[in-house]
Amino acid sequence: MSKWACVDGLRIHYRISNEAVPEGRPTVVLVHGLIVSSRYMIPTLKRLARHYQVYAPDLPGFGKSEKPSRTLDVAGLSNALSAWMDAVGLKRAVLVGNSMGCQIIADLAVRYPELVERAVLQGSTMDPRGRSVSRQVARFLLDMTREPPSLLSIELRDYLAAGTRRGWHTLRYALEDRIEENLPRLRAPVLVVRGSRDPICPQRWAEEMVQILPKSRLVVLPGAAHAANFGAPEELVNVIREFLEKGKEA
Repeated sequence: MSKWACVDGLRIHYRISNEAVPEGRPTVVLVHGLIVSSRYMIPTLKRLARHYQVYAPDLPGFGKSEKPSRTLDVAGLSNALSAWMDAVGLKRAVLVGNSMGCQIIADLAVRYPELVERAVLQGSTMDPRGRSVSRQVARFLLDMTREPPSLLSIELRDYLAAGTRRGWHTLRYALEDRIEENLPRLRAPVLVVRGSRDPICPQRWAEEMVQILPKSRLVVLPGAAHAANFGAPEELVNVIREFLEKGKEA
């Protein structure tokens, strides 16, 4: 279901599951990637909602959320995510991100560690070896040939809603962000997930992430591309559940 919250004077749209779940289960927040919105998170949200309370916000400037006067960088989006969590009454949650959403979660976990119980970084950007507009565009175009065709219409709709100027500045901010400097400072347990056919998050980069994260492990989803949250939601939810249930046992 769709809801709205006022965050720093902006109307922020978010999706929330309404299925009944057992008490004591963690709350999960899904964080979308570059220029898109929570819309492509719906397949994962629906499957996670069978087991957890799930939220998926449209970050300021994207999807149905109101646009701030200036484009927010990674830290600005992280601040907005923190403020949104406060506005909807979330004191702590499991953060699950895709693509640039992983950069936002890493920044959030460093500056607001009390908010992050655990983190799942799926298809994380920004691979230091691909930190240029030309490389990212080339990788994106290759990835689109590997994604379900229905994803393209969703992404085009979100790109048009965000606008070219906001999209360009957001990409530039993502390229400037040094996630590799934040990762060693994360104290929450982290699950790194990569689709085996993801050209945007290469295997070498995923392995490097695990090497510099204090508490992490890597899972590769066979056959999945960059947006496993859309193209392989069942497989993604299975590994997320395993990660969270093991944490509960510990």
